[in-house]
Amino acid sequence: MKALCLAVLCGLLPLAAMSEDAGASAELLTRGGTDILGRPLAYPTGAPDVTVAVVTLPPGAETGWHSHEVPLVGHIIDGVLTVDYGTRGTRVYRQGDALIEAVDWPHNGRNEGTEPVRILAVYIGAKGMDNATPEPGPR
Repeated sequence: MKALCLAVLCGLLPLAAMSEDAGASAELLTRGGTDILGRPLAYPTGAPDVTVAVVTLPPGAETGWHSHEVPLVGHIIDGVLTVDYGTRGTRVYRQGDALIEAVDWPHNGRNEGTEPVRILAVYIGAKGMDNATPEPGPR
């Protein structure tokens, strides 16, 4: 199953090409051309550098204020994540939710629950660009 998900994620097996007769299926988690704040996405220029990671926040932990200069797609594997976008409000993401995270906008994620939060994070970056940059606080 992991290989199938990775193949779909990397575009090796387009959703439309999957055959239900073969027993394969795909659940669309998110799709779009804008980030969570409704701003248009732009791919970075330069040599592609895609990073896939599982980010874990223990109960009571925070990410700290930061921003992303590259598009980031996230899927909440476990737990409940509260993200403060400053003047753009606060959003709560629960297990199973998927999002296209805010680009170039400071935000802080918090685990206010009693269980760890685990997020599958896919950064669509380019060589020489940081996936996340610390920020002094909200806008």
